[in-house]
Amino acid sequence: MRPVRVLLVDDSVVIRRVVGDVIKDAPGVELAGTAPNGRIGLAKIGQLVPDVVVLDVEMPEMDGLATLTALRADWPRLPVIMFSTLTDRGAAVTLDALLRGADDYVTKPSHTGGLHEAQARVQAELVPKIKLLGNRGGGPAPRPGSGAPVPRRAPTPLPGRAAPAAPAARIPTAARTDRRIDAVVIGVSTGGPNALAEITPALPADLPVPVVVVQHMPPMFTRLLAERLDTRSGLRIAEAAGGETLTPGSMWIAPGDHHLVVRGGPGQPVRLALDDGPKENSCRPSVDPLFRSAATVWGPNLLAVVLTGMGRDGERGAARIREAGGTVVAQDEASSVVWGMPGAVVEAGLADAVMPLSGVANEIVRIARIGRVASAAGTR
Repeated sequence: MRPVRVLLVDDSVVIRRVVGDVIKDAPGVELAGTAPNGRIGLAKIGQLVPDVVVLDVEMPEMDGLATLTALRADWPRLPVIMFSTLTDRGAAVTLDALLRGADDYVTKPSHTGGLHEAQARVQAELVPKIKLLGNRGGGPAPRPGSGAPVPRRAPTPLPGRAAPAAPAARIPTAARTDRRIDAVVIGVSTGGPNALAEITPALPADLPVPVVVVQHMPPMFTRLLAERLDTRSGLRIAEAAGGETLTPGSMWIAPGDHHLVVRGGPGQPVRLALDDGPKENSCRPSVDPLFRSAATVWGPNLLAVVLTGMGRDGERGAARIREAGGTVVAQDEASSVVWGMPGAVVEAGLADAVMPLSGVANEIVRIARIGRVASAAGTR
């Protein structure tokens, strides 16, 4: 297979040199070209036909958001990784980019860390995402109406596993349950902000259950994500601080660098708690601690949803939920930016249903409401 071709768009000569040197030495990746601003970068996409664009957030002439908007209009399927500084402004603009369709992001190396540290950060954090997203679909889709063929790459199987069979052949597209659901827990990573931005506006303010979300993100990003989603949804959405009592019609998002778990028992209110324990699946927050604690609190009356994301976080927690009698829904491969997390759940046989992102919100509402109707009917 040919290497993943990368176009790097960044106004910093130093960053272009650091990233370019790392990419040149990385197997399976090729630097197709560089550009000092978005306007030049857009012109080079048609010339170089890259598989992935790494896009700086703040640039002269045409910044990252404006470039992304124009890029998505002409190349809607070309993977884009935002490259930003870890500042309030950098985080805010990066999150806006993710909500507008960027696939992922990486924070830039610090200027104080030295050349070796900067190269190590790029090698460890940026290169794996370039490979994963570049192998997902293979090059930019043509401009709308061009009639040009779309180059394709074979989908990459989960690490260490054979490519799974098509899930639609063995898993229903709706969960078969009439059990009362008392809470929804969601795990998501790469592609998550955009996925959550599609789901949350479709969840009604009178949703009869609370929702708790783990999105792999650092501090500052999770607060901004909660604020952005709250303005788009009838639900009350906030970053969790710990100690909140879970109530219907509300959603809480795990804060960066903290696991989020639920605590409670029969006859007691269920509350959120923060956990500073070790990373799990190389993540904090991690999906597995939330899923395990939720399985203990709600048992069979729990719905878990595993959305797009890199890695296998959530697989063991989903197994615990299924053991407790709960229901697990996974996003399908076609609508996932990366089918790592939901793919792991499907491959392990833990999904009660697999469906496109466009159907997830309706499934949450259906299960939350139908379960209550069925439960109420049984008590008459």
